[in-house]
Amino acid sequence: MAFYWPASAGEWLAWGTAVITALFGLSMFLIPRLTLGVLHLQTHPKYPEAVAEARSTIAGFYLGVAISALLMDQVFLWFAVGLCWGVAAFGRVVSILSDSGNTLRNWLIFIVQIVLAAAPLAFVFGYVQ
Repeated sequence: MAFYWPASAGEWLAWGTAVITALFGLSMFLIPRLTLGVLHLQTHPKYPEAVAEARSTIAGFYLGVAISALLMDQVFLWFAVGLCWGVAAFGRVVSILSDSGNTLRNWLIFIVQIVLAAAPLAFVFGYVQ
């Protein structure tokens, strides 16, 4: 298996999103307390399972989908990366509308999530070659 290097603008968009996703996963895996703090989430000393959840479930899914897309270079994996970010953005909108989350910070993160969803999906659906 050879290391995949993008050749077109669309591939660069999808590849870049997967790299960003992997970096998010690595930060959650290696420095979960700091990463959770940046996200305005905090753990409680009474519940160490929270850190384990960040390292395993959150980091595991970020890293798993990103690394598989980066190594395999398959359209359905780029689609998975875009779909994951799209569902995350949808969850953010639901929270903004139903959980009193109408804050500037939430809207800015929503925009980032939409961009991270749109980049690989634009390549997958042929909008960017």
